Amino acid sequence: MSEDRKVALVTGSSRNIGYGVALRLAQDGYNIVINGTSKQDACDAAVADMKACGVDAIGVLADMGKREDVERLANEAIDHFGKVDVLINNAAIRPHSPIFEMDEAEWDNVMTTNLQSVFWLIRACCPGMVERGWGRVVNFAGMQAMRGYENGSHISASKHALWGMTKALCKELGPKGITVNLISPGPTSTIQDDRNIQDRIARWGEEIPIGRLGAPEDIGAIVSMLVTDQGAVVNGQMIQANGGLQTQV
Repeated sequence: MSEDRKVALVTGSSRNIGYGVALRLAQDGYNIVINGTSKQDACDAAVADMKACGVDAIGVLADMGKREDVERLANEAIDHFGKVDVLINNAAIRPHSPIFEMDEAEWDNVMTTNLQSVFWLIRACCPGMVERGWGRVVNFAGMQAMRGYENGSHISASKHALWGMTKALCKELGPKGITVNLISPGPTSTIQDDRNIQDRIARWGEEIPIGRLGAPEDIGAIVSMLVTDQGAVVNGQMIQANGGLQTQV
């Protein structure tokens, strides 16, 4: 039965939105590849939670800013499960720097982690989807990244580029049975190490028309729909999950 299950690889899934997405897919019956950057305990705990849903799961620590790590993540997933059917590109970094204080290393790290890693994973995981004639790719942006904001030009650039990549790949991969979509979450109740981000999310939460922050399980429910056969006609779309805080980009 485990061999018959579809396999979902979710980057940045040891906590927060990525974890919520992975947990929902595990509850839906997908075998899961959990990914974290450096915290083995968090990765192991997430794997245990997935297995508690009755599916198989593995955890792979990999830095999305390093090509060798990204390729190893894909290889370990395929070596263990034999395939990847669903690729969720959630991992991202969001350092804040004024443009005149930002060095090239920071710019390059954001672009590599947020954008280049998606290119590497699609090249590694999607050929198998093409062979099987079925696959799902879901990319992630963010409300502020898509709208643009001060001290985050590299974040906005990487996420706008990912939206463009999504629109192009939906046409390239759609005829091969693979849909490619993008989710742009609004303020979401997550664990944040950066106090500035915590304060910003709290401020936005007061402006949301539905009266509450989003939750990781809200995003998981959207992904759950997109990766089923019932979501087959949703392709090349940006789904803004922000409670009405922002209605256009």
